[in-house]
Amino acid sequence: MSGHKIERITEDIKRELTAIFRELKDPRVTSTLVSIVRVEVTNDLSYCKIYVSTIDGIEKTNKAVLGLKSANGYIKHELGSRLKLRHIPELIFVATDFIEYGLDLSKKIDDLKGR
Repeated sequence: MSGHKIERITEDIKRELTAIFRELKDPRVTSTLVSIVRVEVTNDLSYCKIYVSTIDGIEKTNKAVLGLKSANGYIKHELGSRLKLRHIPELIFVATDFIEYGLDLSKKIDDLKGR
């Protein structure tokens, strides 16, 4: 599949997943702000790796990923009904501390500016 089409599908998946995450009722997901950091789709659309992060640290992110994994069937069904794809990829949720790392880095830069 062409790179442009994969990029478009990746962006569509990211946009729809963001909307689906807001509709979930699992307290592990709704108790914190879950952000999608990156989405990677294989060329054959068989797998989709979703990197998520929270502002509350990696422990909360791991709990949110457990909630997302338990809601995987619902998320995949909703994604299939919103996107017109012949095959919905298998969703793999991965916890990352990207937001926490970014905040820490920003704080260090601010400290350096203050000196």
